This record gives sequence, C-alpha cells and structure tokens, in this order.
Amino acid sequence: MTRLRLLLFLIALLPLLAGAATLTLRVDKRARTLVVLADGQPIRSYRVSLGSHPLGTKHEAGDGRTAEGQYDIRVKNPASRFYRSLGISYPGPDDALRGLEAGLISDNDYRRIMAAHAAGEVPPWDTRLGGALFIHGGGATFDWTDGCVALDDADMRELFDLIDQGTQVEIRP
Repeated sequence: MTRLRLLLFLIALLPLLAGAATLTLRVDKRARTLVVLADGQPIRSYRVSLGSHPLGTKHEAGDGRTAEGQYDIRVKNPASRFYRSLGISYPGPDDALRGLEAGLISDNDYRRIMAAHAAGEVPPWDTRLGGALFIHGGGATFDWTDGCVALDDADMRELFDLIDQGTQVEIRP
C-alpha cells in the first residue's frame, strides 16, 4: 500500500515537476508539520517530531531545541542512523551572528561558518552552536530528537526521493 501511495503522489506531482516547479520545505514547529511547497503552493504535509525541548530556537549544542530560520539542504544520506536523512545548513549566518554576539563562538568560528555558507558547503558542526541538524526518519509520535526534525520512515522515504540538495528550508516557531 505504501508503494501505491508514493506512486499516486508522484503522479499527482508530474504536472508541477514538468513545469520545473521550485520545491521548498516549511517546518511549522507549533503545528508539528513539514509542508512541501511547489512554487509557494502546499502540495504535501507530513507530521513531525522535534527536539526534546521544542520551544524557542536552538542556542547551543545539547540544548534539545530545533533551530528556527532559513536554511537549505546540504547533505542527502540514504542510510543514516535514523533511516534516511537530509542535512540542514545549520548553523546559518543568523545563528552565527547570534552566537558571536552572545559570546558562544569565537571570531574564527564565525568566519568558518560564514565561509562555509559562501562556498555552499556544510557549515562546521564543532562549535558551541552545535550542528548535524537533519530531517530524518525514526518516527513522529513525540518530541524525542536532539534538535532534528523527525518523520515516520514511510514519509521520510517519500520526502527523500522528492527533495534535492540545495532545497530551501524554513523552520518557523
């Protein structure tokens, strides 16, 4: 039944994809949803789980919060610890500036994060801001991650096949 569901979903997307629609992702933390948008129009919605302390944006590694802001997909992993995963470009420039102003990261850390973003690379994950923020499988029944966005595995399979590196991701409060 899952393959049939995926096939029907992809068939429904063909007209949009044939016209080279731009896909983006929007995570709404309050609603616990991830919405796929094609040229700004919602085409699919998934239930998600968040970090173990979901209120507020991520400030530093280990705080159990899910970041908020504008990111993009930098990594696709077909065999991650939690089924499949899409690596998000956290920490972003806004996170780096906030971390620098709060004294969480050094000037050098800030420059490394900014250089990675300018080059379209994965930002460093070894600063006090943390990193390794993913959209992954593993289940969406309760908030259990270290700050990632988790979906049920069947939904992650569908999303993984649909999304490319570079896809824009907005994470809202």
